[in-house]
Amino acid sequence: MNLVRRLTQLLAGLVLYGASMGLMIESGLGLNPWDVFHQGLADVTGVSFGWIVLLVGIPVLLLWIPLRQKPGVGTVANLLIVGFSADAALAVLPAGHGIAARVGYLVGGILLNGVATGLYIGSRMGPGPRDGLMTGIHARFPRLSIRLTRTAIELLVLGAGIALGGTAGVGTIAYALAIGPLVHLFLPKLTVPERGRVTNTGAVPAH
Repeated sequence: MNLVRRLTQLLAGLVLYGASMGLMIESGLGLNPWDVFHQGLADVTGVSFGWIVLLVGIPVLLLWIPLRQKPGVGTVANLLIVGFSADAALAVLPAGHGIAARVGYLVGGILLNGVATGLYIGSRMGPGPRDGLMTGIHARFPRLSIRLTRTAIELLVLGAGIALGGTAGVGTIAYALAIGPLVHLFLPKLTVPERGRVTNTGAVPAH
């Protein structure tokens, strides 16, 4: 039963994570750094956002090899599900007309992202490719803190995304400020216990 719950949480979390990305894109008010990069690449190449999320994840995952990171079931599922879920959300979401609708999409997307993160990380089935890159660099080079590593990676992809035409704005700032507290709130509640204990990893998603 524990495994069934973990798999169910994993799949639900990844689907909802993609849906949260779709909501933030439709808001037009700004995305998290990785998604600014994904959107910029999608605009330049003409490839759908979801396919870009998947295709970028492949070389990121290959970077795990020199870092001696090992993927889990959740890593592969993240690679395959999140992007297509985002594309599905974009296909069905009505356009946000007016600032009230756009703010609603943004707030809903950030809140849903927090819940989705708690679900998929809490399943304990393995990190996503981008999360694993961050933790792998930290493990390989312990003097580089998680905070410094994450900040450097996200500034790099944010700058590249802006250069490619991705949407950065108030939503990018709102996400950066809100996602940590949201994950801190939801992760302990949604983590599947291991031997009767729940551990808050303090992880913040990069998906």
